[in-house]
Amino acid sequence: MDKKIKIVGIAGSLRKEAYSKAVLNAAKELTPEGTEFEICGIEEIPPFNQDNENNLPISVKEIKAKLMAADAIVIVTPEYNFSFPGVLKNAIDALSRNEEGRPANPFDSKPIAIMSNSPYMLGGSRAYYQLRQVFVYLNANVLNRPEVIIPFVKDKLDKNGRLSDEETRGHIKKQLEALLQAAMKKSA
Repeated sequence: MDKKIKIVGIAGSLRKEAYSKAVLNAAKELTPEGTEFEICGIEEIPPFNQDNENNLPISVKEIKAKLMAADAIVIVTPEYNFSFPGVLKNAIDALSRNEEGRPANPFDSKPIAIMSNSPYMLGGSRAYYQLRQVFVYLNANVLNRPEVIIPFVKDKLDKNGRLSDEETRGHIKKQLEALLQAAMKKSA
């Protein structure tokens, strides 16, 4: 591969020891060779206010620039109350809006891999599918397969909070390989 593929990853949770952050760190570890993977936190993104759309906070501008420069994006979400977290929706809203003289939507036509997780049996599947709907509206190229929906995630972490379950890591690796293929196809 001549060009290094750039992936930006975002976890949809603010909690310091969030399961989504452990999954995102595993994705970074499992990224195929020749790929650059940067994790961006959404902690500094303030509540979106359309009145400020033409004067975006620096935190939003910085992440938006990284997303624009990325070849692909990984989003890892937990499930709260049958949906993905409001903080993740807020970040997507802030990042996808127009700022005068700048591209409006860094997700447009971008290959995106979604992963969900939950300490319960359904693995965040409701959040996963609702998040897909948001990215459909934003015209993102969301991977259809393989899906990564991780049930009982807390049981798949070692004592240091690292995702250690080999079967789950294998699913993540397959999804990242598919994401890399989509990114290379788009770049060609």
